[in-house]
Amino acid sequence: MPSKSRTFYGWLMTNRNPVAATEIQQFANNAFLDQSFPKQSTDFDELSNYLEGSASYLMSMTIFDEAWSEYQASR
Repeated sequence: MPSKSRTFYGWLMTNRNPVAATEIQQFANNAFLDQSFPKQSTDFDELSNYLEGSASYLMSMTIFDEAWSEYQASR
């Protein structure tokens, strides 16, 4: 049963893949290495603002939007 309290980061880490075949998997791999990532957040605006201002590894915010939609669907 999915946890309603799972953070976005917690969900994203389930998508890590050393081969990084998809953009979301690449995002997960890079977020794992990002020491400043807001790991406890479940807030779209907080995460979006952080990624727009601090995550040079995210090539497009569309990737975050797709990941957020999958995260929301899993809750």
